[in-house]
Amino acid sequence: MVLVLTWQIELAKMLVDMAQSRLFLHWPKPGVEMRRRNKDVGFRWVLLFQDTNGLLFKAIPASLGVSGTKQYHVNSLAVPRKAKEEIGGITRLTHADGRLMVINVEYNQLDPLLKASGYPDGDVNCETGYSPFLSTVKQLILELGPYIEELKKTGGAIMESVNPKYKDVRKTSFKSSTQLECMMQDYPKTLPPSARAGFTVMDTWLAYAPVKNNPSCLIKVPKGNPYHSATSGEMAVYPANSLILRKINLLLSAGVQVDGPVHQVFNGQEVEVWSRTTWNPKWGLKFSDVKNKVSGSCSISQRSTMAIKGLNVFVEDLSLDGGLLIESVDESEVKVGGTLQNKGWILQNVYRKDTSVPEEIRIRGFKINKIEQPEKHNSEPGKFDLKANLYRHSIISFQE
Repeated sequence: MVLVLTWQIELAKMLVDMAQSRLFLHWPKPGVEMRRRNKDVGFRWVLLFQDTNGLLFKAIPASLGVSGTKQYHVNSLAVPRKAKEEIGGITRLTHADGRLMVINVEYNQLDPLLKASGYPDGDVNCETGYSPFLSTVKQLILELGPYIEELKKTGGAIMESVNPKYKDVRKTSFKSSTQLECMMQDYPKTLPPSARAGFTVMDTWLAYAPVKNNPSCLIKVPKGNPYHSATSGEMAVYPANSLILRKINLLLSAGVQVDGPVHQVFNGQEVEVWSRTTWNPKWGLKFSDVKNKVSGSCSISQRSTMAIKGLNVFVEDLSLDGGLLIESVDESEVKVGGTLQNKGWILQNVYRKDTSVPEEIRIRGFKINKIEQPEKHNSEPGKFDLKANLYRHSIISFQE
């Protein structure tokens, strides 16, 4: 079982450093009670995660499996990173006395550390097109028992550091106030040499798409590096789901043919736009969940939108070119198939400075124009077989 904590807390409209979660777990009243209760009910792991990364939970189930198999006290989720990308890198540090430590080194320290350690070029891409140093994506899985014992020793404290943001390369003035911070990624520094610390590597498309950059700040992003914006964060969810469906097609004799993406520009960012296929976690938390609920010969066009909300929805021999929304209660079993074509939903550009549009839409750079889609809402238990029938590009019936 897993105890899940977000490790960023809003306090006085400011994001407090991730280490606050450690202090919370150690505070006398809430901390002791939480530790006791969670250990008593059988929790074994604590997950600390960055709450702007929408892809996180696609990668966590497999990472938990690695923690259990390797018996890691600390397991960091990692993805390939571009050189100079503003995110820390996984390193193995060797002390002069021979001690080893697998730990994150923050991006503002990694390049200088490499140059001071015999690598004159610092952090540069290798032949793979990525930095040799994988990115820690601020998702940690801790074994609860050893973590509780460590909290008793340290009181939840982590060594402090600063990450100054300078106005230019001269480093004579600050871009903004420099905060004193302590990072959860530094937790392994408090552990004894016998502790088992490791990392799990995932493809970026499956595990990492944070939303942390304002559209007006994207000019500083090096060409070829990810935007890490609201636009790119949402556009990362759709290829992740599409590629999961494609991989079913590779594993089984039948599966899903998903069209490739087109390129569009929103808020000055060129992104790949895949079919907008989404599902809620209860439908497909793990790859095996999705694989067991898709069968036959299915296809989804690039312009399509499909949303599945329900536990027992099964997609079989579905050909989709347009929009489709299926919602069902957990007590029912719904089978969806047939040929469906309609006008669907389209993405319409929005100018980021257009104040007539809500801010949450402006930062995306687009809004969704819902032109046409069939919707099936099932609120009764039982078994239902929904067949979509095509007639002159519109749905004429659902057969139950």
